[in-house]
Amino acid sequence: MTAMRWIRRLGVEMIVAFQFLTRIPMPATQFESDSLARAIKFFPLVGLVVGSGAVLLQKILVPHLSRPIVALIVLAYLVLITGCLHEDGLADVADGFGGGWTREQILSILKDSRIGSYGATALVLSLLARCLLLASLPLEHFAASVISAQVLCRWSSLPLSYFLSPAREQEGQGARIARMTSLSSLVFGSIFTFGIVAFALRWSAIAPLLASMLAVLLSGWFYLRKIGGVTGDCFGATSQLTEIAVYFCGVWTV
Repeated sequence: MTAMRWIRRLGVEMIVAFQFLTRIPMPATQFESDSLARAIKFFPLVGLVVGSGAVLLQKILVPHLSRPIVALIVLAYLVLITGCLHEDGLADVADGFGGGWTREQILSILKDSRIGSYGATALVLSLLARCLLLASLPLEHFAASVISAQVLCRWSSLPLSYFLSPAREQEGQGARIARMTSLSSLVFGSIFTFGIVAFALRWSAIAPLLASMLAVLLSGWFYLRKIGGVTGDCFGATSQLTEIAVYFCGVWTV
């Protein structure tokens, strides 16, 4: 592969990552069966861009509005720019694992687009937790914590997709990346993620990094035990849990 073709391929993979994870307008590109699996290494980069937008919005608003209102607006931005992708995953996972007793029941509920009581409760708690934590982050640490959270929550898909198999073979978004992520993508994405977080938080990065790894480890173990792998909704749920964990570290360590 020539250098120019390699650069062009990386550009396409980057576009696919932004197309999948956000509502940011991107150039049209040809989507292949393995496009998402190759693009996953750029998920943390998407988090960096989304997080930077949240920080810019906060800096514009904070001189004029109270901290809770700024936090609510920033949260609304984060939800809208991603098209509720991760929130939908969290709600479906809560319904599936909360209402299903067997693997087949859980997978059946996960396919249902309707939201139930478990999903609604999880969604409300997630939004409330993030809003309160964003409002509680110290102003001097807000930018570093938000960017780190957005990068780490999207990084969580890399180890999950590398180590776990799809719970439903050849069906859904999970099957497109589960066990399809290469070692090079995992290493590239992880180095980028840890580098950004270390640069942003310095020595304070240890707690968020450990919390993120723990969220991935525990949720991955839970998915494996209950349904034998992951679905697309599982990636979204773990992303939400990781984001909350990082914000919590930012508030706790002050």
